[in-house]
Amino acid sequence: MKWTSWLAVVVLAGIVAVVVVSSLRVAGVRCEVCVSFRGQDACRAVDAATEDEARRGAHTNACALLASGVTDSLACERTRESSAHCTVP
Repeated sequence: MKWTSWLAVVVLAGIVAVVVVSSLRVAGVRCEVCVSFRGQDACRAVDAATEDEARRGAHTNACALLASGVTDSLACERTRESSAHCTVP
């Protein structure tokens, strides 16, 4: 094999290693957030490194179930959580 092929294999293996290691990293906080939007309720839980990231992720996931379209999604993102509970696993 040419040296460029070996270089490509090494770079690809490095990328795969970074993806695997970052996927296996343990999250620091788990938050479950419930959102009420236009008469519907949805609750979602997210694991993340910080409480803020976990809350935002759970809120976004709950809104994904409740809203359809960009306008609804933005409106749902601006609504307050009906409940939120965060724990450190």
